[in-house]
Amino acid sequence: MSINLQPVLENEFIRLQPLQPNDFERLYSVASDPLIWEQHPNKDRYKREVFQTYFEGAMESKGALLLIDKLTGEVAGSSRFYDYNEAENSLLIGYTFIARKFWGKAYNPAMKALMIDHAFQYVDKILFHIGANNIRSQIAIGRIGAVKEKELSVAYHGEPEKLNFEYLLEKEKWLLHKTTNATSVT
Repeated sequence: MSINLQPVLENEFIRLQPLQPNDFERLYSVASDPLIWEQHPNKDRYKREVFQTYFEGAMESKGALLLIDKLTGEVAGSSRFYDYNEAENSLLIGYTFIARKFWGKAYNPAMKALMIDHAFQYVDKILFHIGANNIRSQIAIGRIGAVKEKELSVAYHGEPEKLNFEYLLEKEKWLLHKTTNATSVT
């Protein structure tokens, strides 16, 4: 069974759809906020030329998704599937960012839940690379049952290597999390 890295995923208030080349301006309007990248290893992604490199990597990945607020039609952010490893039965989810106006609401957990549910149809392990100083994301990923496995240097597309933590979420742990936290994952 081959994995679909650019599915359309949605619930009652968000939609994830394949990122397209003509989405650059709409997504950059979200990414141009320096505070989004404050804890990220690549803090200057708010600059157009740096974001252009990020966007090119997203398009080349063939796993990037655009996050849309279904109530307003606004672009709320982006995330992607990448580095599918058939031998390890694993997939990475990352490169996620969300407009600050959507922080502290259900957007990130809902997006992650849709992506994780999709991925676990194909793999038993999902990995997340999170910047060593990105405390917000480390806390969020821990809330869904992912466990820090190791520290490693990661070179994002066209960017220098930076220290990241690799978190592992196993299928059984996710299913247990969904069962015990049914109201927090949607």
